[in-house]
Amino acid sequence: MKGVYSAPGDYIHFKSQVPLHKIPIVTKQWRYYDFGPKVVPPLICLPGTAGTADVYYKQIMSLSMKVGYRVISVDIPCVWNHQEWIQSFEKFLDAIDVHHIHLYGTSLGGFLAQLFAQHRPRRVKSLILSNTFLETSSFSAAMRWAPIVGWAPSFLLKRYILTGIHDGPQEPFIADSVDFVVSQVETLSRDDLASRLAFTVDNASVGPLLLSDSFITIMDTNDYSSIPQELKDQLGERYPAARRAYLKTGGDFPFLSRPDEVNLHIQLHLRRVGVEAKPDLVRTIPKDGSGGSPGKENDEKKDHDDQPNGNGGNPESTSKESQSPPAPESSEYHGLYDQPLSSAKVISIGREDSTLMKNNTF
Repeated sequence: MKGVYSAPGDYIHFKSQVPLHKIPIVTKQWRYYDFGPKVVPPLICLPGTAGTADVYYKQIMSLSMKVGYRVISVDIPCVWNHQEWIQSFEKFLDAIDVHHIHLYGTSLGGFLAQLFAQHRPRRVKSLILSNTFLETSSFSAAMRWAPIVGWAPSFLLKRYILTGIHDGPQEPFIADSVDFVVSQVETLSRDDLASRLAFTVDNASVGPLLLSDSFITIMDTNDYSSIPQELKDQLGERYPAARRAYLKTGGDFPFLSRPDEVNLHIQLHLRRVGVEAKPDLVRTIPKDGSGGSPGKENDEKKDHDDQPNGNGGNPESTSKESQSPPAPESSEYHGLYDQPLSSAKVISIGREDSTLMKNNTF
């Protein structure tokens, strides 16, 4: 994390190909990248406290530019409580004409993804949760100066965030991921940093979801994480039938340090919940990242989703995409889930791999 940081060449290429969009929502500005065929239901990526929309550039380059999924990566805007986040995120989705979504959230982003799924169940069709948690009480208890986080100076906020990122000897690909995230922290304003930390010290917890566990994948790293192991265990206990996709290594930012494994598990999840890529449409996407014809499909899905379903609003009954059970997997497809990859494996959540308790979340 020390010295002069040089952006990787693939990131420079990404920036030259995918434009950064900005949309004002009331008094908040949403920054996001959106690439892939508009006819494909989008995967929306939510970063942690230290992340920006840029941290998921490897997912966009692989899943959108090569495979044919639509991936939207967003910044967490400067909002100060969870209810304001839910309302602002819903307005953002309306502004970009997206109704049904699949969410991939890491750390704080995974917590916010669950909150949105709880309070807006008709819109969320599946979840991928990585190194995340169900409640914030342990973080608020560990941060003695939590009551004044909104007034803390920028240098103190940055120091608090950066000291929670592992800075010891580590493999080069993990060190590179840390350097990249640290460079993104430097782009955040004082209000951005303060509002994100306010999320983690504002006592809140995720309530029951209407979403079936079969539409949830839990993807964590086994080496270390800023999220205490006991909070990860709570997540697994809440969703006992969720898919487990654990990476042997990757640190706090596996989407950067282990992108191939992460992207594979994302593809398996999207296939399992019925989202089909459109690689044939990628070539037709103009340089501004837009593509396809969203209007008709979104209108049809929105009309279908709003129909009474007689099932208490359960999202599994509100659209063709998510009402049917996961399709039977071929032996090859099933094997990718059950057999170890070069650095990834699927296991049941357990306590045998203990993680050192830390006070920060990213």
